Amino acid sequence: MTLFLLSFAALTALAIGLLLPTLLRRRPPAADAAAVDARRANLQILREQLHALDAEQAAGAIDAAQHAAARAEIERRAIDEEQPAPALTVATRSTGTAVGLGLGIPVFAFFVYGLLGNADAFFPPAASAGAEGGMTQAQVEDMVDRLSKRLNGQSAPQEGDAQAWAMLARSQAALERYAESSAAYQRARDLAPGDAPLMADHADVMAMVQGQRVAGEPEALALRALQIDPLSLKALALAGSGAFERKDFAAAARLWARALELAPPGSEFAAGIASSLKDARAGAGSPAPAAVAVAQASAGPGAPTKPASAGGAAQLSGTVQISGTLVGKALPTDTLFVFARAAQGPRMPLAILKHTVSDLPLRFTLDDSSAMSAEMKLSNFSSVVVGARISRSGNAMPQSGDLIGQIGPVAPGSTQLVLTIDGVQP
Repeated sequence: MTLFLLSFAALTALAIGLLLPTLLRRRPPAADAAAVDARRANLQILREQLHALDAEQAAGAIDAAQHAAARAEIERRAIDEEQPAPALTVATRSTGTAVGLGLGIPVFAFFVYGLLGNADAFFPPAASAGAEGGMTQAQVEDMVDRLSKRLNGQSAPQEGDAQAWAMLARSQAALERYAESSAAYQRARDLAPGDAPLMADHADVMAMVQGQRVAGEPEALALRALQIDPLSLKALALAGSGAFERKDFAAAARLWARALELAPPGSEFAAGIASSLKDARAGAGSPAPAAVAVAQASAGPGAPTKPASAGGAAQLSGTVQISGTLVGKALPTDTLFVFARAAQGPRMPLAILKHTVSDLPLRFTLDDSSAMSAEMKLSNFSSVVVGARISRSGNAMPQSGDLIGQIGPVAPGSTQLVLTIDGVQP
């Protein structure tokens, strides 16, 4: 304790010694002070966003990875705001402020340590027991309300507002304020109209607003998200629920079968989808084959990724590999997409698989079980193109720098295809 107090006194004296000469200089004129005030206002906004982000994680709306990514972006913007301003013009001194801060620094330091430091170093455990358990519900709600007030009070959109509105929407959904969350998601989508994850999240909340029913506007929004990102797990699950509610059991089975392939094996989500898929197949009058998740767990790398369908004419199978000249440009964890699309017509995939580069060379089978809709499936087209793409970002939409390859046109029913990834997306 004595060593700590001595260290504290020494560091406080050092801080005062460094600050007082600067504070005793003359203050900037009004024009420069206005620039400083603007930077402070921007920093305050960033602090509020950071508090809201912490509240969102505390409420369980986002996971640790999402929290870390969003926090890094806020901190980057804060660093930008902290960059030195142009040299300030000398004006009048502020001796009173210097003296006040010189006396206040030690008091302030004790106060901050009381908030952020180890209070148990000064107080017995019983004195700090009430601080355990993290943020309270009231604190989370207060932070969410303050973020909502700030965003709704803005006169014009600002950089980063789409992420801020999405953060607010997720926080409100975690607090079960579904109507408010839906409105916030709409504001976020207005600022980022092509964001498939935002569409899927909004559809989920819209379903909660209308009594956990997906059919109707939530289903339509989920299908729009699938047009942008055919591998959106949430959109597949929601669209399947909408189809099931409309008693279109065949469509529900197709969508849920695709979702089951993408769901983390052994997860509660995968178990729920498997149960729903069984009900959909029973409603459609088709026998329920072995769960895809079980088949994937028992198959080794390079094994066929889909069971053969009764009609082999609607299948495409073969091997995908990467050119030796491009091997060094792909990481084992990069995402690998294998897909088929119509040779003439819409470019939306008729069937698609998702793997990683570590699975190469990969034996694949594409068939109607991967179809997004009854109209867009392999058996409805006589000529298709088969392609593969390696994405560092994992984005289902092609991006510059992706590694690509394709063959075709070929007819459904073709087997022993050899697809080589040998190009780069411009």
